[in-house]
Amino acid sequence: MSERKVLNKYFPPDFDPDLIPRRKQPRNSQQVVRLMAPFSMRCNTCGEYIYKGKKFNARKETVDGEDYYGIKIFRFYIKCTLCSAEITFKTDPKNTDYAAEHGASRNFEPWREEQAGEEEDRLAKLEEEENNPMKVLENRTTDSKREMDILDALQDIRARNARNERLGNSSDLLAKLDMEEIENEEDLERKRLEEEDEKLVRDVFSKIPSASTDSPSETVTIKRKADSIEPSIHSLLSESSRSLLDLKANAKPSVAKKIKKTTLGIKVVKKQKT
Repeated sequence: MSERKVLNKYFPPDFDPDLIPRRKQPRNSQQVVRLMAPFSMRCNTCGEYIYKGKKFNARKETVDGEDYYGIKIFRFYIKCTLCSAEITFKTDPKNTDYAAEHGASRNFEPWREEQAGEEEDRLAKLEEEENNPMKVLENRTTDSKREMDILDALQDIRARNARNERLGNSSDLLAKLDMEEIENEEDLERKRLEEEDEKLVRDVFSKIPSASTDSPSETVTIKRKADSIEPSIHSLLSESSRSLLDLKANAKPSVAKKIKKTTLGIKVVKKQKT
């Protein structure tokens, strides 16, 4: 079963696209395109309002004899949704917009009225300057004064920005130095506290030779009391340890039994004084 939507077509090896005959169309033929209304308008025939963005099946053609610096101008034909009257509008490359041409009038747009008012004021000013030379001199003086004020304000802004940049750099450097000093002080304080802790540990904990063993290399860690009078070692031991030490000191020399095994397997016990 073949695919429903075929993307690849088969071209035979001897296919030559130059042999395909071209369709002959008139020079300025109209094309049917799908578009949306570029602006809100009102039909001049029935008064129906057509809002911006409404979709139409329109006919498009190139306007003969009109262009804007080599840019072609296109004309579109649509029909009113109520009375089916023909409405035409064309592109306006100069203002990057569309212009209503026939069958409908564009609705009021405040920015267009503002632009028209500015244009009228400019034309009135030019007409007044043509008839009054003193007015021309006054306008030039006013314009030059305005330019000087703008330049002075711009210079002040530049100087203020440069001063703020210098102050910002210096303040950043000072802040960095302050942070380094604070870190150094913190390190010194931490080191001093550690030394005090080590000293306190050495004072509180001390190592002495163990009295329970004969080897002097074995030591016992004893916690000292936090006072000026050092207690004796004997008082620090428990009652059982002190009794054992006393028994060891007062004990008589014991007799050690020496066991010897003969050749016949008989055990002979000999007593030996220690």
